[in-house]
Amino acid sequence: MRLLPLVVSVVSALSLAYYVYIPLPDAIQEPWKLMLLDASFRATFHLAVLKQWLGLDHYIKSIRQSTEFLSSESSGGVIPGVKIRDITFDGVAVRLYEPPAGGEGHLRRGLLYLHGGGWALGSSKRGTYDQINRMVSDELNTVVVAVEYRLYPEVHFPVPYLDCLAAAKHFLSPEVLSKYAIDPERVAVAGDSAGGNLAAAVAQEISTDDGVSVKFSVQALIYPVLQALDFNTPSYLQNQQMPVLSRNLMVQFWLQYLNADLSLQPQLLANNHSALHRSTITPELRSRVDWSVLLQQKYKKDHQPVVVEKGAHGIVKDVPALLDVRAAPLLASSEVLAKSPRSYVLTCEYDVLRDDGLMYARRLRDAGVTVTSEHYEDGFHGCFSFVAWPIEFEVGKRAVRGYLDWLQKNL
Repeated sequence: MRLLPLVVSVVSALSLAYYVYIPLPDAIQEPWKLMLLDASFRATFHLAVLKQWLGLDHYIKSIRQSTEFLSSESSGGVIPGVKIRDITFDGVAVRLYEPPAGGEGHLRRGLLYLHGGGWALGSSKRGTYDQINRMVSDELNTVVVAVEYRLYPEVHFPVPYLDCLAAAKHFLSPEVLSKYAIDPERVAVAGDSAGGNLAAAVAQEISTDDGVSVKFSVQALIYPVLQALDFNTPSYLQNQQMPVLSRNLMVQFWLQYLNADLSLQPQLLANNHSALHRSTITPELRSRVDWSVLLQQKYKKDHQPVVVEKGAHGIVKDVPALLDVRAAPLLASSEVLAKSPRSYVLTCEYDVLRDDGLMYARRLRDAGVTVTSEHYEDGFHGCFSFVAWPIEFEVGKRAVRGYLDWLQKNL
């Protein structure tokens, strides 16, 4: 009988190793750390789905509860020179970071930050979002406004976008800028992943709204998600199983955000929703997401466009937001893009969203906008947020420092 515990231990160890191990590219600098992180996320996701199947709670809410231990929520007050308050801007919850006041006549920078999380997860009050915003406020003498926009499943598009737009317009009002001693010529909007999507969409709307007198000076987009017409770009195929954002999960986030039936996932994965017979998707519109033209050869490699002649009927009609530039900023016209502020676009080689960011940077440049493209050859999706205990990666620390340095020089 003594052999039984040993057998059980060996089988358990092998099973755990099988669950944790996934093949990763050689360029990933800390592979086992990333494997363990991905395994913990997968376990959390699977458990949350099981709880939903049992009728206990929505899986997103379970994930939120399960991941709270990874980050702590800071309280208000003065913390190392930066005053932090939770208030509202035009009815939208925000966290405000104020650096120490300068002398009379010394104006400060301003930055509106929109966090990522698939329009369903995350909070600017927790973990590294809070830490990075404190760093920006302290190091760059910046008033940072982090928007706590509402999330799925409580709301769907366009509510998160409208929350961010309302907060942006309030922030950019001359009265508010004056109240916080912010230079109206030095105000930025930034965001990562789904937050990068919202930042790009808000920047487009502000830049074209004649009713807004103060515009954003710069936009900083961290591996933004920008289109939902082509889920077969080279980066979507190359990185479809990469941590921490798989191709399947990104499509699921899109369907949730747009309040669409999740059963449509196979159709979107096959690009059936953007088939050639769709009269609403004109050749000119398709050219705005044509990676075969917009990407450099080193990113295209040997991939070929996946273009379907006749796909499933009615998807675009049933989910019109697929073509809404407020949801998919890459679909904006060149005339709109030409009015965009000076831009910073961070992309990672091992990220399904790599090509979204690269295409947007190319289209902005073609429209005459000054763009800084920061590409991390060893980067993966989410690394920007993994810069502090208990989850930290060297590539994430470099990405955050690059973001801070760019803002220092350009804002």
